[in-house]
Amino acid sequence: MSQVAGKEKLNARANKLLKDDHDHKEVSDKLSLLIEKFNGEQIGIEYESSLADSYRNKEGIYYTPSWVVKDMFKNIKINPDYKFLDPCCGSGNFVIEAIRQGVAPENVYGFDVDENAVVITKQRIKDEFGFDTNNVKVGDFLQEAHKLKTEKITYDLIFTNPPWGKKIEKSAREKYSSLYSCGNSLDTTSLFLAASLSILKINGFLGFLIQEAFFNITTFEDIRKRVLAKKILRFVDYGKAFKGLVTKAQAIVIENNASDPQNIIECCSENNVFNRTLDSFKENPKHIFNFWTNETEAKIINQLYSIKHITLKDKANWALGIVTGNNDRFCSNEPKDDYVPIYKGSDITKSGLKEPSTFIFSDFSNFQQVAPIEMYHSKEKLIYKFISSDLCFYFDTKQRYILNSANLLIPLNIGISAEQLTMLLNSEIINWLFKKLFSTHKVLRSDLELLPIHHEYFSFHQEFTETDYLNYLQIIKTSNGTYRVKD
Repeated sequence: MSQVAGKEKLNARANKLLKDDHDHKEVSDKLSLLIEKFNGEQIGIEYESSLADSYRNKEGIYYTPSWVVKDMFKNIKINPDYKFLDPCCGSGNFVIEAIRQGVAPENVYGFDVDENAVVITKQRIKDEFGFDTNNVKVGDFLQEAHKLKTEKITYDLIFTNPPWGKKIEKSAREKYSSLYSCGNSLDTTSLFLAASLSILKINGFLGFLIQEAFFNITTFEDIRKRVLAKKILRFVDYGKAFKGLVTKAQAIVIENNASDPQNIIECCSENNVFNRTLDSFKENPKHIFNFWTNETEAKIINQLYSIKHITLKDKANWALGIVTGNNDRFCSNEPKDDYVPIYKGSDITKSGLKEPSTFIFSDFSNFQQVAPIEMYHSKEKLIYKFISSDLCFYFDTKQRYILNSANLLIPLNIGISAEQLTMLLNSEIINWLFKKLFSTHKVLRSDLELLPIHHEYFSFHQEFTETDYLNYLQIIKTSNGTYRVKD
């Protein structure tokens, strides 16, 4: 590791983990002062702010704002006899809202691995409802759920914000995946969701606030399949609901009944509310939940995949741009002896490649990550922006080098030339598809491998034009810039 990353890099990484560490006992000692000084949701806010960022990231601690919690209970009819569970209750916002919605305090249960969070939740229940509960306990839900399942203890309502991407050992993740039938979805979000489904009563309701990756990243495909077997009620995008987190917070609400292809799902995204059928999601590659796309747009996506096509899965060689580990040290803004031009993602445009503004030391041996040199030296390759919400490819025939803000692919016997592939991937309609299907700011290989490559278009057209391509696809572009399938 020291040979690849260098001592400076390793020290920087180690110090990053320690720079904002905190004394958890000291925080615990101050808890009684917080409870005495503050009340309600504010106790949790103050406690959360006392935790170090590194600790919160490691444990996935981000307490859910009350306005999000309240909305997640929308249209759920509560019976006072319902049993409610929050598997990772934090400071108790879901627990408190469940009681406000009509669940009897004695029927509310919760777990959390942080004993301070459990103290806060129990105190809030006592302060607001005068009930001294013993049903909120310190415990690891992934362990507790198996006990509950064995004892056949189930719940009518399970609502939570699970710890996104909590760091747990791979062996433990694999064990829980096997225990709760998660397949290859090993993220803690998937594990908590599957464990919750295992103890949810028939006709019961489950609400999970989760990261946007859950809805469209390949890693979560297996758990999405599990969810598609249930009656999905709502998908909601709450935007960037957590201070300090770039990722969006999005929710799924499920009724524990078998799904019907014609089930209507309410989709709420960027102040737009529309309905989609369950079937329209089942037809997506990798069972992607692109709920930011309406029913009409879903039909266009289906049309694009109905036309004969191939994909780049197993039909291309891929490589990342060069990672130096220290651009200030190894890169220059002007040409020098023993330096060669290198291109960044921002240098790639659909109309061509900008003149190089960065030059790199020609000896790559001390760089952190370099693909096999022959890939950069390929006679033909496609280079493309990595950090982008828009597909932007360039057909390279001059063996150019790229930094890690760009990636490359070399197609293998796909029936069209690399230049023709570039034209298809840069087309307006494929860019539209990329956004409507993935809604991401990173151009991932796994996503590119799902896009339809309509290779037979060039059997009918020697040149590429957007108009001819849309006619071939039987799609019309309307005057307001949207698309529709030809009648």
